[in-house]
Amino acid sequence: MDKKALFEKMVTFTTSVHQVTHELTQNAKSDSITPVQYKILEYITVSQPVTPSEISDCHHISMPNTSRELKKLSEKNLIEKISDSEDRRKQYIRLSKEGEMMMNEAFAIVESRFQSRLQHASKEDLADIDHALDILQTKLFY
Repeated sequence: MDKKALFEKMVTFTTSVHQVTHELTQNAKSDSITPVQYKILEYITVSQPVTPSEISDCHHISMPNTSRELKKLSEKNLIEKISDSEDRRKQYIRLSKEGEMMMNEAFAIVESRFQSRLQHASKEDLADIDHALDILQTKLFY
């Protein structure tokens, strides 16, 4: 296959992923946090424990802004900071119990919307989607 055509197909696919992600997550977050804070919590949920620099890199946020948002999330008791036992300068971030509860509620909304999108899919369609996601995860999004 032509790599240029494959790239263009990947760009179109990525755009669709962003659009569907927006539709699935729209209004799923609590009103007590900002969209940026939600994205940070979402990242922590699926990748914890994470470092502030990993959050900064993943979300294209400067370290000072990342630190400020983490401080706000900590003040809301949504995250916990853990110091590395070998290097006290290094901190890891994970969800607190309150953060886990908030994200479980948000993910329940997202899952409900996801299930609605798949409501008419056959067993074969679901198997195809599962296989396609496995391939994308191992070959492209590793």
